[in-house]
Amino acid sequence: MRFLMLNWRDPKNPLSGGAERVTEGYLAALRERGHEVFWFANAFPGAAPEEEISGIRILRGGGKGTSILAARKWYRRQPWFDLVMDQHHGLPWYAPWWCGTHCVAYVHEVLGPIWDVFYRWPTSKFGKWQERATHWLYRNVQFWTACESTKAGLHRHGVKRVHLVPYGVHTVALPALEPKPISPPVRLIVVSRLAPNKRIEHAIRTLRVLRDRGVAAELTVVGTGDSEAILHALTAELGLNGQVTFTGGLPEAKKDERLRGAHLLLHTSLREGWGLNVIEANAMGTPAVVYPVAGLIESTLHGETGIVADAETPEALASGVQRCVAEPERYQQFRVAAWQRAKTFHWSRVLLVACDWLESQARGGRESRRG
Repeated sequence: MRFLMLNWRDPKNPLSGGAERVTEGYLAALRERGHEVFWFANAFPGAAPEEEISGIRILRGGGKGTSILAARKWYRRQPWFDLVMDQHHGLPWYAPWWCGTHCVAYVHEVLGPIWDVFYRWPTSKFGKWQERATHWLYRNVQFWTACESTKAGLHRHGVKRVHLVPYGVHTVALPALEPKPISPPVRLIVVSRLAPNKRIEHAIRTLRVLRDRGVAAELTVVGTGDSEAILHALTAELGLNGQVTFTGGLPEAKKDERLRGAHLLLHTSLREGWGLNVIEANAMGTPAVVYPVAGLIESTLHGETGIVADAETPEALASGVQRCVAEPERYQQFRVAAWQRAKTFHWSRVLLVACDWLESQARGGRESRRG
């Protein structure tokens, strides 16, 4: 069968993130099953118009506002596809109205307030209206997402059918948990794209709160992004230059090493489709303390695999860290439960179910062709 993914970014795009990692995982698995798999994405400076990644044919064309036209032009020259996957990131590809085959919509999160982070009023207001209107327009299209929070948001916007496919991680859980007592200084870590919606400044302020409360702690920030200079400036302003380490982007092995050495992962995002780095940290025996937002309240099970803070404030996050420090035996229980649960999200388990479902959807494309 032939599959096509439409996504604004591909794995080599400088702005790629967790969405592209999981997309690559699904498509590579379909390729391993013997299918033809294509991924159309926006062009970006220095990118080849076509290349192969993990057996997936990557096609690039157009940019903001023009890539849909480029995709349609390319698509008209191609043989029949059994399934087109229209991945939404604020804006869709409107593929159900031009692809001529079975189409599913793939959504990681309902952006909602994230529009306010990246755009000023009235653009942010229009963005939120447009997102709701798009979901209503797509109301009869089969949707696919990873978390219950996103599913509920789509239903509120009028979407009728939403299928849940959990995210998987490549991170292999440690074969056995090594001792890691939570003793000072408490080693905190953030792994994220450094973007406004991730609110990494909240994690840095959490460290300041902890130190003001007499808790010896340090923070490692793994990742790159447009907010990096601002975060460095904030670190200096709060007098934390010796306690915050910025590593930049790291290879997977180095990232896992950092996660393995940390006591706790902090996650302060405005909302997430799931929170892949929570599970990656869990696989390394590191629980998380997270904000009570969509996605993160599912990747971290409060009081079982980690802590969901009472509020979206550095003070609340710091209190979650302090709870782990004050209850070392409970912290060890979090470690074990998080580590065990992370094993269930490895790609080896997730991809079988995901590919079975995608193939069933593709068969619908073949049936529509015969009809």
